[in-house]
Amino acid sequence: MRRTVFDEDHEAFRETLRAFIEAEVVPVYDQWIAAGQAPREFYYKLADLGLFGINAPEEYGGAGLDTHKFEAIQYEETARAGVTFGGSGVHVLLALPYLKMLATDEQKKRYLPKFVSGEEMWAIAMTEPGTGSDLAGMKTTARLSEDGTHYVLDGAKTFITGGVHADRVIVCARTSPSTPEDRRHGISLLAVDTRSEGYSVGRKLDKLGLRTSDTAELAFVDVKVPVEDLLGEENKGFSYLGANLPSERWGIAYGAYAQARAAVRFAQQYVQERTVFGKPVAHFQNTKFELAACRAEVDAAEAVADRALEALDAGELTPAEAASAKLFCTEVAHRVIDRCLQLHGGYGYMNEYPIARLYADNRVNRIYGGTSEIMKSIIAKDMGL
Repeated sequence: MRRTVFDEDHEAFRETLRAFIEAEVVPVYDQWIAAGQAPREFYYKLADLGLFGINAPEEYGGAGLDTHKFEAIQYEETARAGVTFGGSGVHVLLALPYLKMLATDEQKKRYLPKFVSGEEMWAIAMTEPGTGSDLAGMKTTARLSEDGTHYVLDGAKTFITGGVHADRVIVCARTSPSTPEDRRHGISLLAVDTRSEGYSVGRKLDKLGLRTSDTAELAFVDVKVPVEDLLGEENKGFSYLGANLPSERWGIAYGAYAQARAAVRFAQQYVQERTVFGKPVAHFQNTKFELAACRAEVDAAEAVADRALEALDAGELTPAEAASAKLFCTEVAHRVIDRCLQLHGGYGYMNEYPIARLYADNRVNRIYGGTSEIMKSIIAKDMGL
C-alpha cells in the first residue's frame, strides 16, 4: 500500500537526516552507550541541522511549521539505523508544546532563541519517587515568598529523561494543597533554571535500555524560582499536562512502530546472510512464516501510527485515540521485536547486534507516558465502561 502521509519535502528531509545519522551518530554510537549518554556537544549539531526549530515560531529562530511529520521521520530513521539521539527527544516533543501553549511573549523572548540554538536544553519533571503514574499524588511543593517575587521549591523527582544535560526543567509542583473533591487541584508548572542554588542532579540512572539518554534523579532544596518563570496560571498545571499527553503518547506510539519496522529489516537481513544446516535461515518455512506475520503486524501499526499523526496535525487527536494508538503500537512492537530477536538465535542476545539493543530500548514504551494498563483504563472510560 502506498503511504500518503509524507510529501517530497519530507522525503528530502529524510535523505538529509539519514546521511547525518550515518556520518555523526553511527561511528560513535558505541562510545555513547559506554558513557551512558550522548555528549552535550551533539545537541548543538542537532540544532545546527534545524531539528530544534522545526515547530518553533519564526520570530525566535524557528521554521514556524505546525506539523509532527518531521518528528515522525526522525523516529523512523533513528530506528532504521539502530540508534537514538540521546535525551534530546524530550526537548522538542515534550517541552516545546508547553512553551508554545503557555509562555507569555516576554517568556518566549527569553526562552525560545536559546531553545532553538541548543544553548539551553529543556526537560520536564513530573514523576516522583513513590507516585509513578499517580501525578495527582505529587509531594514537591512551591510556596510563594512573602514579598511575592519568587517561589521556594522543595522536593524530588525521578526518571527525568534529559535531566543530566538540562539547562532548564519544567517542574510540576504543588502551589496549593489538593482538596478532597479534587486531588488534581493545586499543581503548577515552573521553568526552573538548573543553575539555581539548591537545585541538584542526583544519580544518573542505570537503565535496561535507552542507554544513550541521560535519565536522572533531581532534588530541590529551597530553590528560588522567580515568579516570571511560572508557566501558565497557578494551580492549573494538571489540566495543562492533560492537554499535552496525546502528543506525547503519539510520539511513543510512532517510535514503537518505527522500532518494529526496523526489527523486521534487521531480521530479514540476518536470515538471508546466516547459514545453518547448509542453507540460509531464510529458506526455512518457519522463518518465512514468522517474518510474514511480523510484516503484517507492522503494516497494521503503520496505518494506526499514520492515522494518529494526521489527527494530531489536524488538532483532532483525542486522549482516547492517543491511548489506543500507544497501546496498539507498543504491544505490536513488543511482539514483533521479540520474534525478530528469536530469528537471530544466540546472536540476537549479543549487544553488538542492533536487534538486542532494540529489544532493550523498546521495553519502556509500555511503561512511560502512561502504562498499558492506564491506556486501557482511558479507552474503557471513553467507551462508557
